[in-house]
Amino acid sequence: MKNSGILIGLLVLGVVVIAGCARAGSKKSGGIEEPVYTVVEKQGAIELRQYQAQIVAETLVSGSFEDVGNEAFRRLFKYISGDNQAKQSIAMTAPVGQQAAKGEKIAMTAPVGQQAVGDQYSVTFMMPATYTMETIPQPTDEKVTIRQIPPQLTAVIRYSGVWSQKRYNDHLAKLQEFIQQKGLIAVGVPNFARYNPPFMPFFLRRNEIIIEVQQHLPAADSAGN
Repeated sequence: MKNSGILIGLLVLGVVVIAGCARAGSKKSGGIEEPVYTVVEKQGAIELRQYQAQIVAETLVSGSFEDVGNEAFRRLFKYISGDNQAKQSIAMTAPVGQQAAKGEKIAMTAPVGQQAVGDQYSVTFMMPATYTMETIPQPTDEKVTIRQIPPQLTAVIRYSGVWSQKRYNDHLAKLQEFIQQKGLIAVGVPNFARYNPPFMPFFLRRNEIIIEVQQHLPAADSAGN
């Protein structure tokens, strides 16, 4: 990913190989906190997950799918390193994600994500679960904001390998097919979640694509009966 891979590696130093799937309760691997969720259904590499509510720090940047991380990571890493009004360090979490969307309003998505709005991406770091909206340190950089994500039902596909857009698109197609087969409605945009630094061998990496979904309403309910 050109020079962005080196910078991302420095910024997420300490993120290790994270294996296995999260279940209900606190989730940590190698000292790195992950979002909390329950697996509702599993089909091969695809899971239907119920995520708990989370708080994220977010910033908007412009760039391509593969190279957008530099500026956003720099801002967010400064924020969790003490560039906030409380001058507190905030623990790094996983995953780091990338998400594409349309429209001006940023959809509620997975806890750590990157979302495109036009030619911009929304990049987010999940905040540790010990914080609330009242206790989370406020950013000093006006380009970094804090928001809360409500509980979500999501469809998720997991895969290893390189972070290319082609590989992402191939797995996204499989996930979208699963959503259609299950009769679900995609209400969020795809979130590309990366759990490992770029110096991790590609065959050991844990990558996921996460899409918020909801069940179809029964015909009688949708008709107001």
